[in-house]
Amino acid sequence: MADVKQLISDFYKVAQNRDFARDFNFRLLSIETGGTTSTTYDEDDLVYIKTATLPARDIQVISVPYMGLNFNIPGTATYPGSQAYQLVFYADAGSKIRQKFEQWSKDVFDDSTSSGNYFTPRATSTIDMVQLDNQNNRIAQYKLIGVSPVSVGALSYNIAAGTGATIDFTVTVSYHYWRRV
Repeated sequence: MADVKQLISDFYKVAQNRDFARDFNFRLLSIETGGTTSTTYDEDDLVYIKTATLPARDIQVISVPYMGLNFNIPGTATYPGSQAYQLVFYADAGSKIRQKFEQWSKDVFDDSTSSGNYFTPRATSTIDMVQLDNQNNRIAQYKLIGVSPVSVGALSYNIAAGTGATIDFTVTVSYHYWRRV
């Protein structure tokens, strides 16, 4: 018998006990613009989310050399991708959801008046998302803090050879950091 318990039977036993996360066990709960706009998102809008990812967090490594050896000391936290976090939505037939993101973007900066709410995003500007198990029970909830729209992606139509497939669009936002709540 092997010294290390990582045989197929061990994997199977652990897999039965823990199961696996599935790529659809995730929901977007809310988007709050932080009071800087009249744009609101409700449950019907958020049903149209197609893909998103749980955000990442890194600890910076500070190299401290001493007598030819580098000691790696933990430093501050960073949030990779926080400057361009992407959400993909199904486009609804009336473009209601996309127009809400367009309006939020215009509220941040309106190029027709060269004005807007382009100050540091508030702590009340958030995105809440939840990770689920296979029975749709909450495993973990994450909140992105200091959210601001970066881009509202294009809608692509195929007039000549379209098949009637649904279309989607990507919204890119930035955020300062995230917290598990």
